[in-house]
Amino acid sequence: MKSFRKELWFNVPKRRAFINITPQVEECLRESGITEGLVLCNAMHITASVFINDDESGLHHDYEVWLEKLAPHEPVSQYRHNGYEDNADAHLKRQVMGREVVVAITEGKLDFGTWEQIFYGEFDGGRKKRVLVKIIGA
Repeated sequence: MKSFRKELWFNVPKRRAFINITPQVEECLRESGITEGLVLCNAMHITASVFINDDESGLHHDYEVWLEKLAPHEPVSQYRHNGYEDNADAHLKRQVMGREVVVAITEGKLDFGTWEQIFYGEFDGGRKKRVLVKIIGA
């Protein structure tokens, strides 16, 4: 069994964004030389997420609206966490969207369902954050 590890770094200038990272993960898979196994992708920061869904702009807009209804950014005074920061909503949004994904690798390719792609979700941008890509298999 082989193991491969790489960090993907992001510095999103705006507060929130959804970035399709499937091409970067596929490149990691090529670099690893693994053809059968599993890939784990996880956000290494508590105000960011990794998730799988469709790469469709209307859906991304719907996520923005839905997440803001669930955990509105303002007023920041509504959150206890915001004693010295204004990102309590980002922590809650991350909790809803999830920390990581695991995808099967079959015949050297990510074994996705129709329309599935991997996304990095940023909920408190403006600084460097990373995603861990860990691949194990043969």
